[in-house]
Amino acid sequence: MKTPQSVPGRNDDGPMTTNAGADRVRAVSRTARAVAGRVGCRVGWAALAAVLLPACTILPTAEPVDVYLLPSAASAPAPVRNAAQVAPWSLRVARPAAGVHLSGQRIVVVPEDNRVSVYKGAGWSDPAPVLVRNRLLDAFRADGRIAALSSDDRQLQADFELDSDLRAFHSAYRDGRPEAVVRLDARLVHTASRRIVASRSFEQRVPAADAAVPAVVQAFGSAGDRLAAEVVEWSVRAATEPAGAR
Repeated sequence: MKTPQSVPGRNDDGPMTTNAGADRVRAVSRTARAVAGRVGCRVGWAALAAVLLPACTILPTAEPVDVYLLPSAASAPAPVRNAAQVAPWSLRVARPAAGVHLSGQRIVVVPEDNRVSVYKGAGWSDPAPVLVRNRLLDAFRADGRIAALSSDDRQLQADFELDSDLRAFHSAYRDGRPEAVVRLDARLVHTASRRIVASRSFEQRVPAADAAVPAVVQAFGSAGDRLAAEVVEWSVRAATEPAGAR
């Protein structure tokens, strides 16, 4: 019968030999150094973070921005209309399409020809196309001749859709004085056939009382009100009149 082979440096019937004890000590030492290295690495990273974090406070902070709503003249309640005056069709008002410089919330200014800039530290509460769409909806509601109104946010079924392109929503300088410029290319579309029933361009220019941002914002509000009133009148007429009378 084979006897089990002996393990060098080990006495199965007694304590470890001197050589085995030395090997164990060296193994423990290596383990201790490895642990110390990992701990030291963590301490080093923590120290580095402690140095770098205060440095982050010297980076430039976000520019504070004053946020403006698009103002509107106090509108009177919608006039009371009889059933014959209320349109039997529904209308969906879509958000106008716009170029990159008009799609954001900064207040755009054109201080001179072909140069586009923005007012520092000022912005709109919503992107310009949303402001224009909402102003149109408010104008239709105040008019009262179209009771069944919706927006493209809901995508409800409607007989007609007011589609448009926002060509201008900026202030421009004329004779050294800023004026609000709002320009909209509108299309009234029959939704079932996707046929353009009528199209027209609208533009309003309203001088600001002075060059300060609040005065410019007020001019935008007046221009938006005037343009929306024109669009409402045109839309109702275009949807109800025969094609030849438009």
